[in-house]
Amino acid sequence: MSVFLLYSFLPLAWLIISSTKTQESLIGSFGLWFSGPFAFFDNIVQTVTYDDGIFVRWFGNTLLYVIAGAGGATILATLAGYGLAKFTFPGKKAIFAVVLGAIAVPGTALAVPTFLMFSQMGLTNTIWAIIIPSLISPFGLYLIWVYAVDSVPTELLEAARVDGAGEIRTFFTISIKLLAPGIVTVAMFAIVATWNNYFLPLIMLNDPDLFPLTIGLQLWNQQATGVGSDPIFNLVITGALLTIVPIVIAFLLLQRFWQSGLSAGSVKQ
Repeated sequence: MSVFLLYSFLPLAWLIISSTKTQESLIGSFGLWFSGPFAFFDNIVQTVTYDDGIFVRWFGNTLLYVIAGAGGATILATLAGYGLAKFTFPGKKAIFAVVLGAIAVPGTALAVPTFLMFSQMGLTNTIWAIIIPSLISPFGLYLIWVYAVDSVPTELLEAARVDGAGEIRTFFTISIKLLAPGIVTVAMFAIVATWNNYFLPLIMLNDPDLFPLTIGLQLWNQQATGVGSDPIFNLVITGALLTIVPIVIAFLLLQRFWQSGLSAGSVKQ
């Protein structure tokens, strides 16, 4: 356990310590200890103001991709998973096989075909090239599907129908409350996947104004190579630290629901 904790927190400790150093002290000092003047707040100011505040734009782009992409993926996965779990219709087994097959295919393998399709549609180098692929979450659909089977009793839905409640009213007044832990779990996975998405924006976008944080920080990092290089490693590191703050906050806020969702169904009753 100690080795695991050390392995997990050592990179984070290096990131925090390095973000307190200037560019000069960052290069010439030991990475896991403080050195030189304490420049943490100066680094933050430089990071958010460098190149006319492009970091703030990248931060806003990432938020947009997460809200539209991960939020849409969660909604679609919830509706589809609930429908597959609680309704019977022809072709259900075939859809189940397709969903399982889609989970087995890594996203990286689909990136190039997705780029070719979006290129023919004229959607590359637009926000839709990131948002639309992010809406598809086979794993989230499967998770909601499995969770809804046990967490939403069929007898409860039948009782609501007998009382005259329609399917939409039943879903929003009864089912969605019972599905809340599963929905939060799917949302958390979708948020992290979209926030850390790198390869898809890398091949889809070439306009720096549309970059998310992952690609933007890599662009800054590349300034250290080539003729006339202008290394700004202190800003790259500080930007990376600022990038993980929203994810940490989201985990802390949703941790209770997330743990509940993961443990659902683990005990047979």
